[in-house]
Amino acid sequence: MLRALKRISILLAKQYASIGGQAVIEGVMMRSPNAFVVAVRKADGKIRLRRDQWFGISQKFSFLKKPFLRGVVVLIETMANGIVSLNYSANIALDEELKAEALKKGKTLEEYESEKKRREKLDLTTFFTVATSLVFGLTLFVFVPHAATEGMNLWFNLGWKLDGFLFHFIDGTIKAFIFVFYIWMISLIPEIKKVFQYHGAEHKSIATFEAGEELNVDNAGRHSKLHPRCGTSFIFFLLFISIILFSVIFAAYPVGQNLDRIPKHLVAILVKIAFMLPVASISYEMIKLAGKYPKNILGRVLSFPGMVLQRLTTKEPTDEQLEVALCSIKAVLFLEEKYHLKEAQNKVLTIEEIDIDSINDIEGANASLKDFLE
Repeated sequence: MLRALKRISILLAKQYASIGGQAVIEGVMMRSPNAFVVAVRKADGKIRLRRDQWFGISQKFSFLKKPFLRGVVVLIETMANGIVSLNYSANIALDEELKAEALKKGKTLEEYESEKKRREKLDLTTFFTVATSLVFGLTLFVFVPHAATEGMNLWFNLGWKLDGFLFHFIDGTIKAFIFVFYIWMISLIPEIKKVFQYHGAEHKSIATFEAGEELNVDNAGRHSKLHPRCGTSFIFFLLFISIILFSVIFAAYPVGQNLDRIPKHLVAILVKIAFMLPVASISYEMIKLAGKYPKNILGRVLSFPGMVLQRLTTKEPTDEQLEVALCSIKAVLFLEEKYHLKEAQNKVLTIEEIDIDSINDIEGANASLKDFLE
């Protein structure tokens, strides 16, 4: 009896794959524990694959895979993967435009390639974009909600205290409103709508793999564009946990109690920024818990708010977009199996880029869900 219960608990604890992805410009990035692939649909209809081995810091230091440590590592790695993937897809789109423009001006392909290499050496766009995005995010989702909460407090003489729950509840509510409004606004941009379609394609592809079905467009099309382990769900947990955690922290350790009002709140904002990684780490454990029990009442309750938010960040993809997402996950599985990346102690692959006509050009793999269960 005890053995049977233990087996059931193991099966319940391993119901999702350690494969995740991200939508990019005209494509999808997929990452397994040891492989990293970006698939992008080019203007000529071909699919460009950027294939690489992933060898993260947690593979060198296994203790970083422990609960509440792994969340910080995954967050940093995800951000790094996302920046690389988005920059890569953006460069392909820009490259297509500049190449067409150069040919119109009568330049040869050799002249264009020379200009491209020179531009890449001098290009600081990625660094500038990352720095700007970080400042923008901290301003919009940390400084503005906090300042707005204190502004309402002063204007209406509400008596909210920094060490009280209500202040942080209102702060979190304003953050949620800003997030939803921001997503709704950018979804009106045609290019962003396409990214949201690829987001839906990413979810459908992963769901097809997790269902143990063949990775083809027909199978993927039948799955939902919503997924319990989506980054959008992660943001909900981030908002919810920050309300609870900051209420406890500021109640237990009054911040800047001997300072004037403005310096005190500036210190409070800095404290919130400092605690972003611990909040993210707890949020990561919550989303993993929801992923473990997708059909359980606990999993459904935990996943529900995030799934609602996903209706804003995902759109139904076309068959062509589904094919790109399926190419990405199929290529990841192929790399894992062909090069035995799970057993690799060091980097055994270098980055390679190939163009394919369709998903049929990618070699199949015998890898299945059980090989990637967490």
